[in-house]
Amino acid sequence: MALFLTPDNVYKLYHIDPSKKMEGIVILYQQNHPGKEYTEHTRVFDGILLGFMIQGSMKAQIHFLEYELNAGDIAVLQPQLMIDTKSLSEDAEIVTIGLSLDFITAFPILREFVMNHQIRWQPVIRLQPEETGLQKELVTLIQNFYHKSSSPRKTEMLRHLVIALMCMISEAYSGLADHHHFTKSRTHEIIDDFYLLISKYATQQRSVKFYAEKLHLTPQYLSTFLKQKTGKSVLQWIDHAMILHAKTLLKSTHLSIKQVSHELHFENSSVFCRFFKKITGISPRTFRNS
Repeated sequence: MALFLTPDNVYKLYHIDPSKKMEGIVILYQQNHPGKEYTEHTRVFDGILLGFMIQGSMKAQIHFLEYELNAGDIAVLQPQLMIDTKSLSEDAEIVTIGLSLDFITAFPILREFVMNHQIRWQPVIRLQPEETGLQKELVTLIQNFYHKSSSPRKTEMLRHLVIALMCMISEAYSGLADHHHFTKSRTHEIIDDFYLLISKYATQQRSVKFYAEKLHLTPQYLSTFLKQKTGKSVLQWIDHAMILHAKTLLKSTHLSIKQVSHELHFENSSVFCRFFKKITGISPRTFRNS
């Protein structure tokens, strides 16, 4: 069973000083202490995870594919993609930056990281040699800002530094050829194809049968498979995609609640508001004004 992380519970799960808590951003520094037995644990983060391999190496399974990360490599994990750390070198040092969905939807440039196919198929990347030094300095600067004492503009300054780092990573991806040629397991194919389907149809289709037929599977098999492999049911995945679309529209457009409801194919705005509050715990208006 995967360990689901959120920007809130990650502080408790990783024993991070709660006084460091910031809106939409969490930063974690990890080392592999010699002699300390490593315990495998699948993790899923409800946002984007950026893992910077500062030193040493790590073997991991990301979205059901195996990768080896070495010093200088960056792992970019889209929301709800699973990562299994299989092994760490004794000198391993990793800085992880987690960005919540609310943070992502507030900045248009970051939304490409959520649904970009190339990033999902190639989650490990390395910047050009002349930029790796800048990346390292920027990551260190972000850590220092994160740990500095509170000030009125601290969060705003940190956000700008993170955006600069994300732009560097985005530029690195844009310079790559589109890699689609890799060997996928049947497990990966089903999850990947389902992911693409809900990205396209979640606002229009909530029927398990619809997705099962598209994947040439029975509804029962698809439901059981996804629950076992991802910890989420078909409907929970659809809800997740719907909420992401809703949050993006609420934060990045001036559409009224009624218009957002219409864009997402809800019967009326009341039904949409009940759905949004059921999933997020707050109303769409409260979310937009927060």
